[in-house]
Amino acid sequence: MDNAKHIHMIAVCGMGMGAFAGLLQEAGHRVTGSDQNVYPPMSVQLADAGIKVMSPYSPENLKDRPDLVIIGNAVRKTNPESSAAIEAGIPYMSFPEALDRFFLSERRSLVVAGTHGKTTTCSMAAWMLEKCGKNPGFLIGGILNNFGKCCKAGKKDGFFVTEGDEYDTAFFDKGPKFMHYRPSSAIITSVEFDHGDIYRDIEHIKSAFSAFIRLIPEGGTLVACSDFIHLREILPEASCRVETYGFNEDASWTAADISLGQKSSFTIMHNGTAVAKAELQVPGKHNVINAVGAVALLASQGIDPQEAASALASFEGVRRRQEIRGTENGVSVIDDFAHHPTKVRATVSAIKSRYPDRTVWAVFEPRTNSSRRAFFQNDYVSSFDDADRIVIADVFNKEQIADSDRFSSEKLVDDLNKRGLSAEFMPSADAIISHVADNAADGDVVLVMSNGGFENLHARLLEALKAKSDKN
Repeated sequence: MDNAKHIHMIAVCGMGMGAFAGLLQEAGHRVTGSDQNVYPPMSVQLADAGIKVMSPYSPENLKDRPDLVIIGNAVRKTNPESSAAIEAGIPYMSFPEALDRFFLSERRSLVVAGTHGKTTTCSMAAWMLEKCGKNPGFLIGGILNNFGKCCKAGKKDGFFVTEGDEYDTAFFDKGPKFMHYRPSSAIITSVEFDHGDIYRDIEHIKSAFSAFIRLIPEGGTLVACSDFIHLREILPEASCRVETYGFNEDASWTAADISLGQKSSFTIMHNGTAVAKAELQVPGKHNVINAVGAVALLASQGIDPQEAASALASFEGVRRRQEIRGTENGVSVIDDFAHHPTKVRATVSAIKSRYPDRTVWAVFEPRTNSSRRAFFQNDYVSSFDDADRIVIADVFNKEQIADSDRFSSEKLVDDLNKRGLSAEFMPSADAIISHVADNAADGDVVLVMSNGGFENLHARLLEALKAKSDKN
């Protein structure tokens, strides 16, 4: 099976699956895929890689019988294509299992896990390794602007950096994805409640991360952000060396002399001693601490902290993470993936710190399985404090969630206004585009937060702003 020539991937347009498709293609396999919804940026990346994508799901997509089928975790047991593959006796496996089989077994696996912050932290680590001449492989759930892609095979027996997702693996394997990634060393950026569709409560989440920690061998290192109490509580599970980082006063790695703005500058401290000076183009205090964690991981692998930190100045970030999509009529539109209340709070704060003298709009779509439910109804109320104007969209596909369990965008808006903020509810992307285009002024910054396509709101808003400018 390891020598499979034709590999077919079901649900190939997910960021992880799409990245892995490119990785397999780079390794010399012929890759095809299918998905129900095909949209940028992954559709563009797959087309550029020459990977044929078929839609919708159908047994017909298997007519050119593959040697192996990889089934994404978005695929349900009732999917007609996966069912047909299994019935036909075609070998199949999950994406994490295949990543381990084809790549991690031959490389030094560095895994970045955590409830949030892992994509950017993972990307920083990969870029620093690249700049330090290590030619790493990586697989990350976002397109790295420095590389123009989200995966790279790297050299055999070298470093391989993987974003370790705690979400379940596949319909036939309900364990977390990161349990397949055999970490030699790892970062855990955070542990908070999320993914309420598969985790019962915070104790259930903690049990998953505890199991991950136990995978790290005694000779490895766990770099853990001690700002999160639930992560601190499970650190005794580690049999390996533990290095902590964060703003917590007891952290062994931290940042000092922090200056935020268009660029961030800071000093990296280890056990009270300055070990590196760093500069970042990506904004926000949360990215400063993400960088500290990535430097600490590389230091555990024998890389000089200053050599690693020097690479941060050229780190260009990740697509859909505080990505400036364009400016029209003096209004800048920024795209971000934030959805958990903690990440929304950090992202809004980061954008305001970069543009302190400009009006910042925060546009949010509740789209994830957790954000569409009422788990975080009250937590979101304090997430938008740094925004000047707030627009909350209706819950994505709200008919799929029972009334008693559903998040209420209208209630959030009411609570935000009671807090003294300026918030409005908009039932559709069309309404949001019209409202923002009509009311945004020259110099305003519009931060759009959604983990999905949001009906191509970013591009359409820029078009509406341009039309307004042309009309005037």
